Amino acid sequence: MKQKTFHRYLLPALAALAVTLCCALGLVKRPDKWLQDALFQRPNAPSEDIVVIGIDEESLAALGPYTGWDRGVFAAALEALAADETQRPAAVAIDVIFSGESSPEADARLAAAAEELGCVVTASVAEFGTSYAYDARGRVAEDSFAVLQYTEPYAALSAATVQGHINVMPDRDGVVRHALLYAEVPERGRVCSMAWETARLFALSRGEEGCALPQTDAHGNYYIPYTARPGMFYDASLIRLLRGELSPEVYAGRIVLIGPWAAGLQDAYFTPIDRGAAMYGVEVQANVIQSLLEGTQKREPGVWPQALVLFAVCLAALLFFLRHRPGVSGLVCAGLVFGAPALSLGLYAAGLVTHPLWIPLSVALLYVAALARHYVLAARERRRIRRTFERYVAPEIVSEVLKEGEAALSLGGKLCEIAVLFVDIRGFTTLSERLPPEDVVSILNRYLSMTSRCVAARRGTLDKFVGDATMAFWGAPLHQEDPVMLACLAAEDIVRGAKELSEELRRERGEELKVGVGVHFGPAVVGNMGSERRMDYTAIGDTVNTAARLEANAPGGTIYISRAVADALGERAVVRSLGGSVRLKGKAEGFEVLTLEALRGEEP
Repeated sequence: MKQKTFHRYLLPALAALAVTLCCALGLVKRPDKWLQDALFQRPNAPSEDIVVIGIDEESLAALGPYTGWDRGVFAAALEALAADETQRPAAVAIDVIFSGESSPEADARLAAAAEELGCVVTASVAEFGTSYAYDARGRVAEDSFAVLQYTEPYAALSAATVQGHINVMPDRDGVVRHALLYAEVPERGRVCSMAWETARLFALSRGEEGCALPQTDAHGNYYIPYTARPGMFYDASLIRLLRGELSPEVYAGRIVLIGPWAAGLQDAYFTPIDRGAAMYGVEVQANVIQSLLEGTQKREPGVWPQALVLFAVCLAALLFFLRHRPGVSGLVCAGLVFGAPALSLGLYAAGLVTHPLWIPLSVALLYVAALARHYVLAARERRRIRRTFERYVAPEIVSEVLKEGEAALSLGGKLCEIAVLFVDIRGFTTLSERLPPEDVVSILNRYLSMTSRCVAARRGTLDKFVGDATMAFWGAPLHQEDPVMLACLAAEDIVRGAKELSEELRRERGEELKVGVGVHFGPAVVGNMGSERRMDYTAIGDTVNTAARLEANAPGGTIYISRAVADALGERAVVRSLGGSVRLKGKAEGFEVLTLEALRGEEP
């Protein structure tokens, strides 16, 4: 019982746990991320409230290499944006680091321009690494996400603007899927991102309280629902703004992002919305700002809650696969494989970022495992059935019986029309008394081997040996075209085989051997009889009893048949009726017994 419970429940649970741990521990993280990208990241129209002004190739051609630019360039840009007091932007973010002091005049001009505009966000950068410190108990505490260095704008510009960090945190495959909401900077406190600060300023300009904080992980990261593909957010070149070619209507009351838009400036990243083209950092900022303004942030449930759901689904699926046929299991597997990503897509629309590959991959692997187990068990069952039936029937019949599978070895039977043959040695008891036991056993084995060969040669089912008697039948376990003819042919073979064996015994020991044979045809129940631990494949019923009575009355070298057998043979047999001269035990008067003299037909 314990072993059965182990195989039925514990092994499936262990298999489900194994695939769950493989997913939860990140062994399929990369393909899962790719499927997330394909399902969740869908391009849409970029927000009209965001204007991107790029430091592009046209600007570099007009102003020279970027490394030689004076900060007065950016001061001029802010001055241009503030030129018309009635059409100023609601917020301006410059995705450029202004650390340290350079030209006093340019630094002062930039700070003054930013203060005049009054809604400028400047960039800062945090450098992350591992730090070690002693906790309250004197133990060393390790922080693998500590800010080791923080770079912010020079003092005058910091005082005139709001700072927001521009750290971009790609995943291990180099794709930017998450934004960092804040960085915990020692001695300064929490510094929020440029995207967050910009969205906050824009919301305040519209009389709103601000933006809803996205739910983050322990380090402040949150999932980015991208809107625009690379290039969709671009509006104008910086040089056009500086030349006064950009109408204030383009940016009035909107968010203006100024940042690198040239490959040589090395500020581009791969994103999940288009893995084939890099997106400039200022575009990433624009996508994050749009998600913050629209409130489309998503929540990522923890790994282990999803792993618990995965385990439950895997266990239920595997138990179903093991208990049902592969065809039905395949339909269920296909439903889960295609239904799980659809469910993940629905959950994403509801605000949850789940792992869409976990269930399809795990269920598919478990289905393959269950399918392999089905085939292994089927092969083992076929071998067991073959070993069982090879003791009874010819090999070609065994191959056909295998198609019935487990049903062929279950207890119970079915009603069949069969031809039953009994054969017995005449005077075997006297023979046993005259000869030593070892000689009797040797003779009996040679005789039973002969009857077995004759039955098998005529494709019969060898039922049993009872002492010196042999029982066989035709027409089961498989339907045969002419079971009566096959049984009678086997009877003739046995009589001839007995004569040959008798000649050998006369030469060897001076003994003779004669057999009587009885054949009857009719309905009988055929199947496995007995108990689960010990069963016999046999036939029972009046047809079997009648064949035994015919054999018991048949003289040596004679084949007794019933009228049912004679009618089935028809003109193919030469028979002689004994009328009512032979009385069979248990049979009423009038039961006709015939002698089979010869057969004219061939094996069907």
